[in-house]
Amino acid sequence: METGTCAVPPPRREDGDRMSPKDFDASFAADMPRLRRRLLALTGNPHDADDLLQETYLRLSRRARAQNLTRQQHPYAYACTVALNLLRDAWQHPSRREQSTDRLPESGWDGGLASYEASQTTLALLRVLSEKEAAAVILVDLEGLSHDTAGERLGAHRGTVQRNRMRGLAKMRDALGN
Repeated sequence: METGTCAVPPPRREDGDRMSPKDFDASFAADMPRLRRRLLALTGNPHDADDLLQETYLRLSRRARAQNLTRQQHPYAYACTVALNLLRDAWQHPSRREQSTDRLPESGWDGGLASYEASQTTLALLRVLSEKEAAAVILVDLEGLSHDTAGERLGAHRGTVQRNRMRGLAKMRDALGN
């Protein structure tokens, strides 16, 4: 017989030891006020404590929903351990923390809706104009060409392009009610 440590496999957990999502929610809700007080004492800020509490809940609930969370003899202690690990990670990796800034956030992307609406409005306004007026407005105002270059493209004098553009812009202002 060999001397030394004997490798005994850990007892196999059965499905009865797994915590259902409903049981987890009830257990966490019971421990939540106590856990929040503890996190508030650790962070010193109610907002940080609430964020940490939420992150702890999400971390544990993901495991409960995947049926990977075993019943704990001391669920409060287990939740505290998870919360403290999350807090330690935030301290060790400052890049994961939110940074306060005096700059406004970038405007959100609306999926191109504003651009689509602007192009539809522009097309509707151009339909109000004659062909010559629309061509002058498009070439000078939308494409940024000079009156001379627009006149060369249209085969017209620069003064004619300028006059057609001014009439077209006036009609567009009237259509918008300005």
